[in-house]
Amino acid sequence: MIDANLITLLLYGVPLVVIFGVYAMRRRRHENQNLQRLNEAAGAGLNEPASLHPRIDPVRCLGSKACVAACPENALGIIDGKAQLVNAAACIGHGACKAACPHDAIELVFGTSKRGMDIPMVKPNFETNVPGLFIAGELGGMGLIRKAVEQGRQAIESIAKRSRGSEPYAVVIVGAGPAGISASLAAKEKRLTFVTIEQEESCGGTVYHYPRNKVVMTAPVQLPIIGKMKFGEVSKEALLAFWQGVVARTGIKVNFFERMEKIVPSGEVFVVHTSKQHYRTRSVLLTIGRRGTPRKLGVKGEHQAKVVYRLIDPEQYRGKHVLVVGGGDSALEAALACADEPGTQVSLSYRGDAFSRVKQKNRERLQQAEAARSLRVLLSSNIEEIRPATVVLEQLGKKLELKNDAVIVCAGGILPTPMLKEMGVQVETKFGTA
Repeated sequence: MIDANLITLLLYGVPLVVIFGVYAMRRRRHENQNLQRLNEAAGAGLNEPASLHPRIDPVRCLGSKACVAACPENALGIIDGKAQLVNAAACIGHGACKAACPHDAIELVFGTSKRGMDIPMVKPNFETNVPGLFIAGELGGMGLIRKAVEQGRQAIESIAKRSRGSEPYAVVIVGAGPAGISASLAAKEKRLTFVTIEQEESCGGTVYHYPRNKVVMTAPVQLPIIGKMKFGEVSKEALLAFWQGVVARTGIKVNFFERMEKIVPSGEVFVVHTSKQHYRTRSVLLTIGRRGTPRKLGVKGEHQAKVVYRLIDPEQYRGKHVLVVGGGDSALEAALACADEPGTQVSLSYRGDAFSRVKQKNRERLQQAEAARSLRVLLSSNIEEIRPATVVLEQLGKKLELKNDAVIVCAGGILPTPMLKEMGVQVETKFGTA
């Protein structure tokens, strides 16, 4: 007669062993995939985060995967039962992972032990060590949208308490991202004389440049005049439409296509010089992002309207001759997107002899496009002149003149750190600290 305990073991024990075995196999497979992603990022030189990013405490982390599920950029993965930043280049610092972690195992930090990050020092009231110069939002290290909104409002509260003089403006707000829009609303609510300038053609700040579809906002936030803004998970397009609706509904004026060039202290006031004019003001609030002003080529003909510094809509280049300049992922992705449009002839110019810091996926897609002759790659090349219908390049001592309808420059941005230091603002370099 078969023992009852043996029967119980066979009925319940064996299925449990099978279930745990399948679970262990799947977990091992996923962890191996994450390890491969981490190694690929390291091999491509993409394992250093560009901005605010998570640092995971391995003692507190229990591998719940909550942070992995919360990250829209797929930047996190589980390796050896612990969360790790396996795709650092994709992390944009919105902090959804920290909010999702049930064990408080994540801290948001700047820089790493290998790569420092410059962060201007600001007081609790968002004023720098230079009286009258305030910083809120991403430039000060806060990439979270809700925090940037709160900082913009709080900075204006501090500015409103300063003594007022006879200058035309109480404050000039530089930047129309979440912090800048919030600050503009607060300034209007407090009846301050102000002007808001924005170098782009639309409000939204860094959000405007996001290549993804979702922006995570982890908690409601209070907007001056508007009231409570409550988003759980919202698309980039919907969020931009919201900001544009706020501007239209409240009537706050934003001077688009106006770039701040320098800020000159003049006694107890500032003179803000822009690409269009200059403003005298008692206070300045910088709410700009860390992308900085687009880096230009400095070549003849660059002033033409056909030259842009990022790709907005590939369809507008359909059937045209396009030159993309740059050697990073943004340049490759712009070139590939344009090459996918019917009839578009795309050339990609890069001064280096290889694309060393790009994602493996983009590298493979580029090779496929080259093989299919839908895209021409010009390594070790430099633009010498941009003409109305052509562009002149130098490559390994030879001159090339290509037909051209548009030039897309993806050469990164010039951060305002030198300008801040020149004004006397103290800047601290962070190496993996909050």
